[in-house]
Amino acid sequence: MQNSSGFFIQFIRLACPFWYSEDKSVIRSLTLTLFILTVLQVGIAVVITEWSANLFNALEQHSMTELFTQIGLIALIFVANIAVTTAHFKIKRRLQLDWRNWLTTRLIGQWMNKGRHYQVTHIEGKHDNPDARIAEDIRISTESAIDLCHSLVYSLLLLVSFTKILWTLSGTVTLDLALIEIPIHGHLVWLALFYATSASILGWLIGQPLTIATDARQTVEANFRFGLVKARENSLAIALIHGEVNEQRRFLTLFQDIILAWQRQTRAWANIFIFTSGYSVLSMAFPILVSAPRYILGSITLGALMQSAQSFQQMTAALSWPVDNTAKVAEWRASVERVLGLANALDDLEQEIARPDPHRIVIEKPMRSILSLHDLCIRKLNDEVIVSNINAEIRLGERVLISGDAATGAKLFKAIAGLWPWGCGRIELPDGEPMFFMPPRPYLPTATLHAAICYPSPSGTFSKAKIEKTLKMAGLKELVGQLNQIDSWEKVLSREQQQRLGLVRLLLNRPKWILLQEAFDSLDPEGEAMMLDLICKELPQSAMLTITNQPTAEAFHHRRLTL
Repeated sequence: MQNSSGFFIQFIRLACPFWYSEDKSVIRSLTLTLFILTVLQVGIAVVITEWSANLFNALEQHSMTELFTQIGLIALIFVANIAVTTAHFKIKRRLQLDWRNWLTTRLIGQWMNKGRHYQVTHIEGKHDNPDARIAEDIRISTESAIDLCHSLVYSLLLLVSFTKILWTLSGTVTLDLALIEIPIHGHLVWLALFYATSASILGWLIGQPLTIATDARQTVEANFRFGLVKARENSLAIALIHGEVNEQRRFLTLFQDIILAWQRQTRAWANIFIFTSGYSVLSMAFPILVSAPRYILGSITLGALMQSAQSFQQMTAALSWPVDNTAKVAEWRASVERVLGLANALDDLEQEIARPDPHRIVIEKPMRSILSLHDLCIRKLNDEVIVSNINAEIRLGERVLISGDAATGAKLFKAIAGLWPWGCGRIELPDGEPMFFMPPRPYLPTATLHAAICYPSPSGTFSKAKIEKTLKMAGLKELVGQLNQIDSWEKVLSREQQQRLGLVRLLLNRPKWILLQEAFDSLDPEGEAMMLDLICKELPQSAMLTITNQPTAEAFHHRRLTL
């Protein structure tokens, strides 16, 4: 875990741009309003202690008139407190949501941009489970930051306000040491400072292990959720190969990590509860016991006694902010570090790709309709060479079969797509003519089948009649009646049906450049040949690069590029 100074510097860099964003005037107005309402909350707390002193003095004097006066005043305080608290709550929630929305939008924009969500998985660092970091850790980071900041400002204002009150109420106490008498001014203030400071230091030391334990638990919880989601997404494959026993064993292993993290966090929590429970009881009795002798001796009134006790409690409560918020700070810091882990990884990735480096593949877009590979070398992140000396030139209408290792061919496609910058050499792309990539399994979002086929274009891009015609051409006549049905198509449809839907997308978009990566590997040789023949007939002017293991595919290509 990084040191506190480094952590807060990184958090400020992550958070500050929010107050300088496009909506900065609204954000700053909300922040100022929140501060003013916090000041009013402290003002009400001060007024309540004054009211309490007057009430107990009225009771001590048996004054019915003064009692009714105090009843009227508490009614006004009651209304004012409700109004201030309600307004404060709404403004705080608005600011929390706006901040979370801004940070979520920013991080998703970085993550889901130009394939960074894929590339970041290949670099080192603590950025696993980005879904949990974006969905949950950003929520905790923003909500808890504002809660903690408000409570800290509130405590500081309380400290300033009630230190002055308590100093005045303390008067002067003379410490008689037989030979010398020492006057002590504001003795209750010094007692409160010593009492709260000692407790804060002790509480901070006791709470340190909780930060580490909380971070560890959040990590293993995210790993467990990810494992369950992955099994759910691949339930058919698991069922077909009877992998349930292995999955159960894996889940239980992941859950065992949760049990260990839970126990570690429980021990840390238990130490804090032992301390805070004793501290809360002592905080209630200590101020009255300290001030009681002066009341018994007649030095102060009952109202002054109660006001002293309440002021002491408010001051120690303000000084006890570190103790009271140890657990929340631990949870907040753990979440912020997880958000920073993803944000830093994405920033590092951008810098690594952007900086001039001889071990980077250069992608250019000259003004011509040719795909060219010049002395292309593809490396792993550790600089190990995967394939080198690739030189090729593909023109419109050419169909090229990529042979050799399929995984290397996949890396070549990723390099052409700009997803794999590690290597050297140049790739010249046809300018203004997007590449149409067909992976082994097309992505089908949960939506109507019509929208899933049109993805990533809007659902109205292609007419229903055109889609129906293309479905029949691709051998998916049975899906024509399901175009308006909403479902999780990647689970409902077989792999073959999904690959045929990939072909439907291709025929609808009619691209000039097609890259097929084992796009029909679930079909038998005759089925794949039919798909390739259909592409060649429907898109004769398009260039096509194909990775496949089927020997029948060679008949549909003009030449071979061996890796």
